[in-house]
Amino acid sequence: MEAKKTPKADLENKKRIFLQIGMIVALVFVWMAFEYKQYERQILDLGQLDIEIIEEEDIPITRQETPPPPPPPDPSQELVIVDDDVEVDEEFMIDTEATVFTEVQEFTPIVVEEEEIEEEQIFTIVEDDPQFPGGQAALMQYLQGNLRYPTMAREAGIQGTVFVTFVVERDGSITDVRILRGVGGGLDEEAIRVVRNMPRWTPGRQRGQAVRVQFNLPIRFVLN
Repeated sequence: MEAKKTPKADLENKKRIFLQIGMIVALVFVWMAFEYKQYERQILDLGQLDIEIIEEEDIPITRQETPPPPPPPDPSQELVIVDDDVEVDEEFMIDTEATVFTEVQEFTPIVVEEEEIEEEQIFTIVEDDPQFPGGQAALMQYLQGNLRYPTMAREAGIQGTVFVTFVVERDGSITDVRILRGVGGGLDEEAIRVVRNMPRWTPGRQRGQAVRVQFNLPIRFVLN
């Protein structure tokens, strides 16, 4: 007797594949059963909202008591009638504590004189310029004898002219020493030191009076 099934429909040779697929599916279900976790449900208490009802307080309306009206004038007081010809002073003062024997003194107003504050003006141009004691030649001699070339500037080869400005006061003293244009290297500090140590000058004069004068002095530093 001949077989009716075709070789393609025969499943005997595919048993091994179906067996492996079944085992894989079974392992997957087992793994899912072990990995499955169940969490307990927790009921969260958000608290209880207490609402307190405050009754409105009735505030009584207060009424301001008005003072009683003044009593009517006493009819027993007589009304004094003055003729139109009588002169009455417009300005007068009544002193309740004064008597007939009170002495009246004339009022003299106190006049406070304002003091005039004279501003200390600094002049740049005056009739008589301030002078170094001994003149310009003495000033050059003083600078040459007192200037010390700074070591840092000498080693760096720094030289040039330092412009110093200062104020010659009324008594000839030197104040407000500043640098207008410097060179650096310690030359500016040396110029300020020498100017501050200068003796008193002859002050400048304007209209015959000693005044404060702004003076500019160039000091030249040269390396030999």
